[in-house]
Amino acid sequence: MSIADKILIFYKELDLPGFLPEGVVAMNPYQDKYAMECCTAFYTKYYNDHSVRKLLLGINPGRFGGGVTGIPFTDPIKLEEDCGIPNSFDKKSELSSTFIYDMIRSFGGPEPFYKRYYFSAVSPIGFIKNGKNLNYYNIRELQEAWEPFMVNALRRQLVFCDNNEVFSIGMGRNVHYLTALNKKYKLFGKVTALPHPRWVMQYRLKRKDEFIRMYINELDL
Repeated sequence: MSIADKILIFYKELDLPGFLPEGVVAMNPYQDKYAMECCTAFYTKYYNDHSVRKLLLGINPGRFGGGVTGIPFTDPIKLEEDCGIPNSFDKKSELSSTFIYDMIRSFGGPEPFYKRYYFSAVSPIGFIKNGKNLNYYNIRELQEAWEPFMVNALRRQLVFCDNNEVFSIGMGRNVHYLTALNKKYKLFGKVTALPHPRWVMQYRLKRKDEFIRMYINELDL
């Protein structure tokens, strides 16, 4: 069984908790036939082998990126233009996806990057409240109720990822929570934090190239 097969099985078998706080909606593109067709095309193209990848974990998918395409940090535009997978999704851009694919191009492009790395998130499912993205840690009851699901999801992905080191995409609450999870459940040997792409694009855009170099230096050890 290839890495692509294992990834696709993981997403198809996601069993979401029944609890959601009032007004919170979970985004699960893996229940959508078309999104799964795009995921299949993507993972078959870049993960159809047996090589273990290093794991990069975001917070949770956003409503213009992975929450739509099912592919973390990949909006419909990048899926088509950078990954060569045409799609009929609404072509909206996501700031995080823009930074990530600028970084991937600096690395050498999707093929060499995805041969070594795999994106996911602490919560592989994204959330919306009042029409806006919601992070799993923004509501304590959500974080606590979904923790067993998130830990189980991480363990299942470590079947095809290197557990010696994980990269937290986010140097604030995401890495703090991930570090606490790791201390409690002994998932990874080491947690390394990287600045979140959206933070870079919103608040440090003039230094974007500097942060891309930071990513490249940390990842290409």
